[in-house]
Amino acid sequence: MIEFMDTTLRDGEQMRDVSYNAKEKLTITKMLLEDLKVSRVEITSARVSEGEQESLSQIIQWAKKHGYIDNIEILGFTDKNKSIDWLDQAGGKVINLLAKGSLRHCEIQLRKTPAEHFKDIMETIDYASSKGIACNIYLETWSNGMIESLDYVYQMIDTLKNSSIKRFMLPDTLGILDPVATYEHMSKLVQRYPDLHFDYHGHNDYGLATANTLAAVRAGAKGVHCTINGMGERTGNTSLDEVAVGIRDFLNMDIAINEKKLFSVSETVEAFSGKRIPFNKPVVGSNVFTQTAGIHADGDSKGDLYANRLLPERFNRKRHYALGKLSGRSNLDYNLKELGIELTADQKKQVLNRIIELGDKKAAITQDDLPYIISDVLEQSEHKLFSIDSLIVVTSKGVKSMATIKVRHREQTGEDYSEHEEIGKGDGGYDAIMDAVGKITSQLGYQLPQLVDYQITIPPGGKTDALVQCSITWRSSRTFVTKGVNPDQVLAAAEATEKMLNSLA
Repeated sequence: MIEFMDTTLRDGEQMRDVSYNAKEKLTITKMLLEDLKVSRVEITSARVSEGEQESLSQIIQWAKKHGYIDNIEILGFTDKNKSIDWLDQAGGKVINLLAKGSLRHCEIQLRKTPAEHFKDIMETIDYASSKGIACNIYLETWSNGMIESLDYVYQMIDTLKNSSIKRFMLPDTLGILDPVATYEHMSKLVQRYPDLHFDYHGHNDYGLATANTLAAVRAGAKGVHCTINGMGERTGNTSLDEVAVGIRDFLNMDIAINEKKLFSVSETVEAFSGKRIPFNKPVVGSNVFTQTAGIHADGDSKGDLYANRLLPERFNRKRHYALGKLSGRSNLDYNLKELGIELTADQKKQVLNRIIELGDKKAAITQDDLPYIISDVLEQSEHKLFSIDSLIVVTSKGVKSMATIKVRHREQTGEDYSEHEEIGKGDGGYDAIMDAVGKITSQLGYQLPQLVDYQITIPPGGKTDALVQCSITWRSSRTFVTKGVNPDQVLAAAEATEKMLNSLA
């Protein structure tokens, strides 16, 4: 079975402006090992800081208690005893030694001969063994070594193959390989050293990390190195989700990865790192299971004609059919069925025309918007439970922002309504609005959902009078998005909030 080593917390943390605290590292480690079922987790680099050692110690304590101590790894250096002592003090049991995988890096960066470098490696391995610490070894810039100094790579492996090293880890450090070259280089080593365990460690500089990793596995690599969401420096590392589904679907190999947990782990890393998942990211992106063209929805309704093996249910997700200017009748029918709403053919035509009209104005339309579009089109807006009748927001430097809001509320039965006015304060205009809204809903016995995300977008061009779209993600018993479109940012947010209020029924 192919091993998965996740290095989100070490190599992935080398992405610009990304840093995880101790609690976040422990949370991600637990999810990777317990939920996602990766084989190993590379946590950090030795001798980085006291804070990193303390973070590692917390993870080690948890790992010992739950039987994962041999699955926790750190990057160390061929410095004889320094990295080993650092890891030993934290209680770790596995070190991934960083060695030079190309002659040029050995001679120019280290200013050593191959013999001197190999001697340093062996002394570090022997010291680790004396401390009861297992060793894997990185051949840094291995891809360059295979291209420029193949004899050096062979010489290194020949020197180390009878040592206690468990895994030889082969990085395409600068992301310079293509799948054909990856397959050829890996095949050479697998054929020459059939009894050794080789891992492949890809980088995505040419956008080929996933393809290269699959090629390495096809050639005989026994382990792969990945990160969640492809995190990593420059263009990132190999994305774990893509490799997992690729190995299953294209190579027909068994792996331990729990696909149903890929999305939740991806969301957690997104939240902790502050780096958003691209909408079109394979497997975990928000658009992956969204069909836009009406012809696709029509084909799927008649026999899943536009489906592939990447079914959303496989990843604990659902398929969606987008609403917009490219929508067709089938997109609308699907969304109406999901919401349990029935319309006549004429009403559907009116609603579809309005959706297309909004799409032409750059408005992104979701399933959560549909009831409001229907209400507007069919002139049934008086049936809304909540409407924001007036709103005044005052912001200034040095004092709290203030909002005065008047909300009309209609009981769920009957036509009577009541008006409620409140004043709110906050750290910004919208915070003040939500303070006032919270007072009103509390009086009426409603519990507001949690605000998960808040995004403002405008069309390209930078015009000050452009339409503003405010998208707010909420979470209660379900996660949903409401949107408002208005030339004024605050009023766009108010529109999105009004839609949220009407979901409380």
